[in-house]
Amino acid sequence: MLSYRHAFHAGNHADVLKHMVFISLLRYLNQKDTAYMVIDTHAGAGAYQLDTGYAVKSGEARSGIVRLWDRKDLPEMVADYIEVVRGMNPDGKLRYYPGSPYCADKVLREQDRIRLFELHPSDYRLLDENFRKLQEAGGRSGGRGKRVMAQHEDGFNGLKSLLPPPSRRGLVLIDPPYEVKEDYRRVKTTLADALTRFPTGMYAVWYPVLQRMESRELPAKLKHLPCNQWLNVTLSVSGPTPDGFGLHSSGMFILNPPWTLEAQLREVMPWLVSALATDKEAGFTLQSGNGAPARQARPARDDD
Repeated sequence: MLSYRHAFHAGNHADVLKHMVFISLLRYLNQKDTAYMVIDTHAGAGAYQLDTGYAVKSGEARSGIVRLWDRKDLPEMVADYIEVVRGMNPDGKLRYYPGSPYCADKVLREQDRIRLFELHPSDYRLLDENFRKLQEAGGRSGGRGKRVMAQHEDGFNGLKSLLPPPSRRGLVLIDPPYEVKEDYRRVKTTLADALTRFPTGMYAVWYPVLQRMESRELPAKLKHLPCNQWLNVTLSVSGPTPDGFGLHSSGMFILNPPWTLEAQLREVMPWLVSALATDKEAGFTLQSGNGAPARQARPARDDD
């Protein structure tokens, strides 16, 4: 199915959690001089306009970025995320929202690499166009080339060709639409394969917290993957609706997370809940633990 368009959901509470955590992971990787690669398996359009089209129709940004935009008491982790969003809105008016590709481009250094996958034909065209404009606006019109590459391809399949990255440092973001049940299974199988190729890599998975069984079971299944550590954080802005529809809660599951991330989230999540809550059932969960023993990477074969 190719009906999902992230523009309907740009800037909502789930995006706030996802991009706040994503940027924090990138900042951690920046602490070492060695180059690294960021791989986004479901890149979307790369950037979104909030004052027209799909975003206006859904109004979901009002549950997320809009609530934070004028706050003066932002914790450091939230402030860093908001600063990236402000980079798209230099006049101070919130009209544009960055997808993960833009977040990566703003945080990564010149020596780092960005690899983007998007299967939806319309979103891929927008991704290519938007990213070219963003690069030019940032003075990098001549540097796109090897630094940033986008492919019109299923990221679940395309990921394996990039692992391990040449520098043996990298972050993989997996954020499928979860339109179909198969997406949940493919997240787990893709990660299991990726960890055999690149066991020391950092992997971040966004997922919706829904009533359906596949959504409830996904974090439990990811905890048993072969990694050194895992961390799971969820944000709920309200309780579930009586009809079970609508996204009120989402999570980020990180394999091989930075040792600093849990403490950062423990400090920031209570503030974020208070800022985004729409009823008294809002809250967060934060768990961490050890995965199965990491396996030794196997060499990629020509037929992989």
